[in-house]
Amino acid sequence: MIDILVLYYSRDGATRRIAEQIAAGVESVEGVTARLRTVPPVTSVTTALAPEIPLEGPPYAELADLSQCMGLALGSPTRFGNMAAPLKHFLDGTGSQWLSGALIGKPACVFTSTGSLHGGQESTLLSMMLPLLHHGMLLVGLPYSEAELMTTSGGGTPYGASHHAGGDGSLALSDAERKLARALGKRLAESAKRLA
Repeated sequence: MIDILVLYYSRDGATRRIAEQIAAGVESVEGVTARLRTVPPVTSVTTALAPEIPLEGPPYAELADLSQCMGLALGSPTRFGNMAAPLKHFLDGTGSQWLSGALIGKPACVFTSTGSLHGGQESTLLSMMLPLLHHGMLLVGLPYSEAELMTTSGGGTPYGASHHAGGDGSLALSDAERKLARALGKRLAESAKRLA
């Protein structure tokens, strides 16, 4: 079985909803499974402030999850056009994976959610790509053969899946956002399968 890590941070649940759609796309490919993982929130002094096991939802990621996966989908809400601090804090602790080359040659994609249509979706996706490139990962995006990229009025970019969640995070995924998230997950899974 090919294991794809779907790793994300979500404060209000919007990024988690898109992660679940990406996982569904991953698992639509025969022989591929998705492992949902999240990261704990951090304080302003960047120390973990959550219990070791989340009260609900998927478990927290461990560095071993990165080494064991055959591909990675990385997601975060936008924070001023950048990834959220908890995800950055986790990635900043991956020096041993970088030194060992644990992620070199593995496919990866990125996804995000934002409170407004102009909340920095694309720059957030690009900010998440940078550490993946340093790790030697192979980036997978959404080609324009996905018709929803031309018609969506919410999220969706060639850089990765995105979701316009509204200011309070309560907007449901649109049909186009859902289709694009699933297409991205499927594309990642197919890439990992070919590379395996």
